Amino acid sequence: MAPVHDPKAKRYDRQLRIWGIHGQQRLESCSICLLKCGPTGSETLKNLVLGGIASFTIVDGEKVDARDLGNNFLVSASSLGEPRAKVVTELLQELNESVSGSYVEEVPEVLIADNPQFFHSFDLVIATQMREQDMVKLDEICRSNGRAKLLIVRSYGLVGYLRASLPEHHIVESKPDSQLDDLRLHQPWTELVQFATSFDLPSLDDIAHSHMPYVVILLQAAERWREAHDGQLPGTASSDKSAFKALVASMRRMADGIPLPEDNFDEALKAAFHVSTPYRIPSEVRALLDDEAAGPGLRPGSDEFWIMVAALREFMENEGAGTLPLEGSIPDMHATTEMYLRVQHLYREKAERDVAAVETHVRQVLGRLGQAADSISHDTVRLYCRHARHLRCVRYRTLAEETGSETVRSNVLAAALSAGGGGGLGFGGDMPPGSSDAALYVLLRAADRFHALTGRYPGSPAVDPQEDLPLMRQAAMQVLSEAGVGGAAKSPDSSSGSGAGSAVVSEDLLSEMCRAGAAELHVVAAFMGGVAAQEAIKLVTRQFVPIAGTLIYNAMACTTTVLEL
Repeated sequence: MAPVHDPKAKRYDRQLRIWGIHGQQRLESCSICLLKCGPTGSETLKNLVLGGIASFTIVDGEKVDARDLGNNFLVSASSLGEPRAKVVTELLQELNESVSGSYVEEVPEVLIADNPQFFHSFDLVIATQMREQDMVKLDEICRSNGRAKLLIVRSYGLVGYLRASLPEHHIVESKPDSQLDDLRLHQPWTELVQFATSFDLPSLDDIAHSHMPYVVILLQAAERWREAHDGQLPGTASSDKSAFKALVASMRRMADGIPLPEDNFDEALKAAFHVSTPYRIPSEVRALLDDEAAGPGLRPGSDEFWIMVAALREFMENEGAGTLPLEGSIPDMHATTEMYLRVQHLYREKAERDVAAVETHVRQVLGRLGQAADSISHDTVRLYCRHARHLRCVRYRTLAEETGSETVRSNVLAAALSAGGGGGLGFGGDMPPGSSDAALYVLLRAADRFHALTGRYPGSPAVDPQEDLPLMRQAAMQVLSEAGVGGAAKSPDSSSGSGAGSAVVSEDLLSEMCRAGAAELHVVAAFMGGVAAQEAIKLVTRQFVPIAGTLIYNAMACTTTVLEL
């Protein structure tokens, strides 16, 4: 943790506790480009500016008008008629003076078409309120550079849309909500066993006995079990688990036939499963170790992530004997300070030996690739070893693949549209939430088709929303047809079932999309801005697992659904 007198440590104290100094450093070196600074874009960027990014550039060609005053808190009445990008930039800079801000008064779509190199200087491009065809072009631009990650955010009436797009994203610290402590009691190393068996528990006084770390208790109980079961540890069967717990309980001190209250033995009974549970590499990590990118696909220029995965695999196949490096941390235990520190030292010492072994493999891999042996630092190797059980990689399809008629995952979309067996694409009390959210995804794409045909969105001002229903319905049918999902119209009073492999378009949702008129409601924009900023931080810090597909927010039903299309 940074020194308390550091003003940044005080300013960012809470977030430092979440993603640490190294995560904050990544955030503070991140350059972001925001396309369009309406309420959705402004709310997203506001959260990131407060978080302490390095710099941002806003690209927006609009002037502040009366509509902005009703849904965007980062403009004011005094700025009417001024460039919206300029006004939002100035107000955002007031929120955090350490963040550098600039703006380009230009229509983003024009910049995408005329100056694609503009986006190559950014770490993250956040595109808001933009049409599908423009996003496909921008996705190609960002991927061709290899640096800029793309995050697409949209608010459309009571609907929100979010999707990240980049070839692949590597997560070093996925930080799962729950995880087992890496104690290795089923497969202990020599020094730990020697330490545990060096104590004669029956001869200890009551204080020492009640403050012996439960790791020692469990390892001694495991040795007793081995002696009685031909060298085998207890299995995962419930009978073995119960018998082993009974063995641990029998090692407690008794007074007049009643067990003495010993917290360390209570902890040992709760942690007894560590002895009977074989070590297992998580399936997600196993997939990474077997990935071609860490094997035959490894080449000069490969990302640090895959070099580290290759080194971890070599460690696992050699020194690790089928295990990953020890994390080196232990949970709290009821023990004297001296005993706890001795156990902690054993774990840390073993973890450091594993780090050294992995580092040797890293240098060998780098040598085979013709790269400098010190191009990956010792601290980086230690970080990967500490989080080896939780490495993740998320791969994203291109937007062209998702929206293309030949590459869309029609089975996934069809399943989402008929989630819960409803078979319909609609919204109502009888429809499963997931199916109506998938329907909104289709209708958002249909709205873009409508705009491509008419130059405006359905339900735009001065147009009766009902007049746009037929063309909007036709656009939705086209999207479904191209996705390989059968479609038909559905009136409000018709049955929700439509047969296997088909989907129906709800008139309720069609009417809602036309009624919305592509309006940005601040309540939806604020929600989407919060989600988008959270996803942006995941992408920048490489911590926590980001959303792997397209997120649809349905404010009508208060649901969110992720579609992996």
